[in-house]
Amino acid sequence: MPPRFCPTNTSLSELHLTGIPGLQHLHPWISIPFCILYLVTLAGNSTLLCVIKADPTLRLPMFFFLSVLAVTDLVMSTSITPKMLDIFWFHSTAISLDACLTQMYVVHASSAMESGMLVAMALDRYVAVCDPLRYLSILTGPVVAALGLAAVLRAVVFMSPLTFQIRRLPLGSPAVVTHSYCEHMAVLKLSCGDAAFSNTYSLAVSTYVATSDSLLIALSYGLILRAVLGLSSSQARKKAFSTCSSHFCIMSLFYIPGLLSMYIQRYHLELPPHVPVLLADLYLLIPPAFNPLIYSIRTKQIRDAARRVFYRRRPTAEGTWPGRQGPGLGFVRTKSLP
Repeated sequence: MPPRFCPTNTSLSELHLTGIPGLQHLHPWISIPFCILYLVTLAGNSTLLCVIKADPTLRLPMFFFLSVLAVTDLVMSTSITPKMLDIFWFHSTAISLDACLTQMYVVHASSAMESGMLVAMALDRYVAVCDPLRYLSILTGPVVAALGLAAVLRAVVFMSPLTFQIRRLPLGSPAVVTHSYCEHMAVLKLSCGDAAFSNTYSLAVSTYVATSDSLLIALSYGLILRAVLGLSSSQARKKAFSTCSSHFCIMSLFYIPGLLSMYIQRYHLELPPHVPVLLADLYLLIPPAFNPLIYSIRTKQIRDAARRVFYRRRPTAEGTWPGRQGPGLGFVRTKSLP
């Protein structure tokens, strides 16, 4: 790596993103699946938000969490994909330092926010399946609001130092970020100062969030599966396993590639430079595109509400307990509320 020039009195005002290092000649082709994923993200999450807002029967905690997840997906994907496509299509690699730091903050904060929402949704499913008759009495409005606020505050508190630390460090020339977006560790490589604390903090926080949240999610689904295995209906068990497996697949795509990309960059593993970049891109692009399908379209309440909204049909079960098909996973039958 060439020696880096470190300014003494001035700081860099503009950086350059390489896109996917080593695969620049394939940028036009790579842009096709990236663009499709982004369009699917916009269409799926926007439709979900419209359906939840328009249908009065979708006023359960489950759908509040889904709404927050959809907004988070839209923000996370929109913060990086337009600039990626600008690089792939028009070779517009320049980005101002302020825009880069803003993108970095939004990406990392929204990913932490999404992780928190996945935990909240796992809790929602646990209560819906294991204690359905007390679903609304446990997940009250204040409790749901507190869970959402906790996810937001954690994202802000944990991820703000990443941006502030970069701002305080001197960045040297050449100001080339070997990434397709302003990922923290990729930008940190431009630093001329001591970046040991920033590296350690980034690694520790990301590992803590991913590990603790994935363990809580695994615990919730483990308890759900234990409850479902006690059911006499083989069809209910089959549906439970299908639902849980699809949820675990999309969660694996969210947690594993991001952690692998971070550890590869942190410990300088001998891999082609495009590998960690593609892993980081996929973990930010694939889950937002598939979340509406995995968490929403497969849910009967969402499908019924979408038909009512788009075909202007009146709700037929208004005033009944929406958990009749299971407010969490859709396979546990409960009694109607009086």
